[in-house]
Amino acid sequence: MKDMKDPRVDFLPNGSHWIGGVFGRTIAVLIVGTITAALATGVKLQNRDDDSGKDQGERDVYAIGLWGDLPYSDVQATTGVPNLIADMNSQRLAFTVHDGDIKAGNGTPNSATPTTCSDALYLQALTYFNSLKAPAILTPGDNDWTDCDRPSNGGFSSLERLDHERALFFSTAFSLGQHRIHQQVQISPLCLGVGGNVPCVENRRWTRGGVTYATLNIQGSCNNLCDTAPDPAEFAARNQADIAWMQETFDEATDDNSAAIMFISQADPGFDATDGTRGPLRNPKTLAETDGQPDGFQVFLLALRDRVVAFEKPVAYVHGDSHYFRIDKPFLDAQGRRLENFTRVETYGDNQANDNNDVNWLKVLVDANSREVFAYQTQVVPANRVAVPAP
Repeated sequence: MKDMKDPRVDFLPNGSHWIGGVFGRTIAVLIVGTITAALATGVKLQNRDDDSGKDQGERDVYAIGLWGDLPYSDVQATTGVPNLIADMNSQRLAFTVHDGDIKAGNGTPNSATPTTCSDALYLQALTYFNSLKAPAILTPGDNDWTDCDRPSNGGFSSLERLDHERALFFSTAFSLGQHRIHQQVQISPLCLGVGGNVPCVENRRWTRGGVTYATLNIQGSCNNLCDTAPDPAEFAARNQADIAWMQETFDEATDDNSAAIMFISQADPGFDATDGTRGPLRNPKTLAETDGQPDGFQVFLLALRDRVVAFEKPVAYVHGDSHYFRIDKPFLDAQGRRLENFTRVETYGDNQANDNNDVNWLKVLVDANSREVFAYQTQVVPANRVAVPAP
């Protein structure tokens, strides 16, 4: 593993850092300059730390690990997540992805571990990610930026906390983890930071074994259109960036003849009108939200649906947010017919009340030569079993 301060791989000059600072226009210029120079060489930003190098079309069979919405309590932070990481590290994984929310929605008074949006919270998460042997990838969650303006979370500026995450987790074109992979980064300054327009550096893309993967910064709390301090301007900019990144991902997967695509984001956008206890209710044909809340997802879902249909091959959409493990096919076309090639995957998630009961993860077996490409195996961490102890 290269040192994280290696000037060949950092976006910044050697020794520079912004932890706790504002990720503004100067940072945007540095990041754009460095990544643009790399792209000018014609090399995709991926896999430079990986022994196999850039994906050359080898379609090997491999496994990945998915998790998210953790930790939500002291016991999860000190026991549950370390047990989960040890379980992941005991298995051979090509990479892992956390789909957002590194804390609960509200801080816990008198907690022993960080539960507000203080800098200590993000350093705790960084320690977790860099404890993973496999490359560790993440996407932000609403609990760790859009909801940081809640008094219970410390009353921070949401946008400043997103800037902080960009600086701490996404300041290079590499993943986190003890073995890193080089990724493509959305370098266009389409998103908003405290200082104005900045690159959406949290949006990543990479390819492994004939499959294309991408993260998207799509959030709960109506995608930043509701809750304590909605920010329509921030939403509008990021939503257009997410749509562009999603569409570019389909274009690249088509050009590369990828066997499948997997997207990873935080929010449960709601796909139909069947379960208002866990996600937004919407008309499955028009995709318009029907529960009276601001709709931060319809435009994205309409664009996604068009591309899923046109792609024809398998598309997996991974999210967290509503804390209910499930794998299903809820996406319908405009005529009400199920999209057979689309699979929604919601990872295990938790809340303070359940202690370690749901601190588990999902293994995905990936075989680009198989019909469905993705096969799913639940991984209930033996050391985290509560109701029924492990035998």
